[in-house]
Order: sequence, then C-alpha cells, then structure tokens
Amino acid sequence: MGIPNGFPCHKFQEMKPGGTPSVTFNSITELHRALGLPKPLHPLVSLVDYSSITVNTDEIAKGMIFNFYKVSYKKNFSGKIRYGQSHYDFDEGGLSFVSPKQLISEAREDADYSGYTLLFHPDFIRSYPLGSAIKNFGFFSYSASEALYLSEREKETVTGIFKTIEHELSLSTDNFSQDIIISQIEQLLNYSNRFYHRQFITRKPVNNDLVTRMEALISAHFDTEHSLSEGIPTVQSISDELKVSPRYLSDMLRAHTGQNTQQHIHNKLIEKAKELLSVTDLSVAEIAYRLGFGHPQSFNKLFRLKTTTSPTEFRQTFH
Repeated sequence: MGIPNGFPCHKFQEMKPGGTPSVTFNSITELHRALGLPKPLHPLVSLVDYSSITVNTDEIAKGMIFNFYKVSYKKNFSGKIRYGQSHYDFDEGGLSFVSPKQLISEAREDADYSGYTLLFHPDFIRSYPLGSAIKNFGFFSYSASEALYLSEREKETVTGIFKTIEHELSLSTDNFSQDIIISQIEQLLNYSNRFYHRQFITRKPVNNDLVTRMEALISAHFDTEHSLSEGIPTVQSISDELKVSPRYLSDMLRAHTGQNTQQHIHNKLIEKAKELLSVTDLSVAEIAYRLGFGHPQSFNKLFRLKTTTSPTEFRQTFH
C-alpha cells in the first residue's frame, strides 16, 4: 500500500517495536493532507467525517503520533485498534480519546468506519481554563480496550455536540467562535466523564473481578519474598499485571471503592505491617526492608500517616 499523495516522507521518523516506522503529525493540516481531505476550516481545530476519507491510509495507520488531541466517535466499526502488542475489537462502536504524543496503530482489515473525529491542538485551548484542566480528564490516558461505549441516548448527546461544533466551524470566524467551540469541547469531555462513571457501574461484575484480581496480586506480593527483591509494587506494575492502563484502573477503583490504586497498595502494605508487628519478633527496620522499603524512616513515616501512630507504638499495644 502506498503513502497518500502529498504526504511528506520525512515524517516517518520514529520506529515502533519490530522496526515499523511511525508517522508524526505536528499539525492538523498535515493530517488532513495525508487523509486526502481539504484544508481544515481552522488550523487548530477540525471535525472529520470518516465517510469523507477516500485515500488509502493503510501505510500511515500502522503507526501514528499526533501532536494534538483526538476524540473519535465510531459506529458500525468492525476494525481493530492495537495498543502495544494487543488488539481490541470495537464492534459496538464508541468514543476513544488520544492525547498528544501517544503512539496508536490501526489494523485496517475489514474496517468499516462511520462517525466523527474531533481534532484540536493544545494551542487552541492554551489560554482558556480548559488548557490546564484537560489533564484532569483521565480517559485521555486510557488504552483502546477501555473505550467508552454509549447508550442510544448518550450517542444522541455526543453527536449533537459534534454537529454544533461542525456548524460553528462552517460559519465565518468572529470574536465568539473560539469561546463557543471550546465550550462545546469542554461539554463533550464533561459528558464523557459522566458516561464513563456510568460504564464503571454498569460493568460492575467485570470491574469487581478486576478489583478481586488486583487485591490478590497485592496480597501475594507482600505474602511472599517479592518485596525484598522488587520493592513496593507500583501502580504501573499492578496495571501491567492486570493488562489495563494505570489511569483507568485508578479511576475505576475510585468509582467503586472511593480509593485509587496507590491507596489500595498502601492499605495492603499497612495491613501486612500490622500483622508482622503483632505476631513476629522482627525489628521495625527488618519489617521495613521485608515490605520493600529502602529506608526504615520511609516506612515509619507512611505507617504514622496511615494509622496516626508509629510502628513501635503500635507493637507496644500487644505487650
């Protein structure tokens, strides 16, 4: 499959694992050109209708990096998206989110796209409150397998916002254009937060299984010699074991338990520390090292923070 006409070959600059080059798009205009689309109506924001893409994009779809945000609504989508070494089917369609500098690739076989992609550059929102607040929307860090699936009513809400943005972009730019479009983007992200929370609840059986597996992983870590050799488990290491993104795991846990992954790790750690303090003769320093701390002082500080007492004071209550 060839590279689309007009696509600058020097953009193939990074290598994916396995030697396949990825292509970086620094501007929305560059992406439009590669997709065979007309120049965007605004250089920093664009709404792309998938049905308008007519060129062969197999080559660039093998690995892409965008230096701007991408929010995609896909329906009737029988293709797959690959993150890392795994694929995920989007047969049901839904919303996916990509932040700048993320590497994504799409397996295009039998793909049937319909829907929209909203593209907006960080510079477009930089001078607005959303410019700093966007980092709080954790779903930009989720993997493809953690996409947002929409109910029919939610689809109507999302497509309505896209239609409003599309209409605004079609008008002549005035002093209010950017304000209105950014307000619509913020509304889309706020609704997505609400819909994700709904998804956490409606997928409770699946998420309960994930919580159970996470708790078992953390417990096994502290119940064996792993802590001595590997240190305290991290949010990243637990997420890797569970094959979910760190931000998704923490957001899901917060929705179900009120605590994020780091807090769950600390809870298990303190639970194990209390057990060792009450039933063994190990010194506080030995317990600290056994739990994975490099310095006993760090253990003492965390224990006091979580229990309002020191390890030594806690042990004394058993004697």
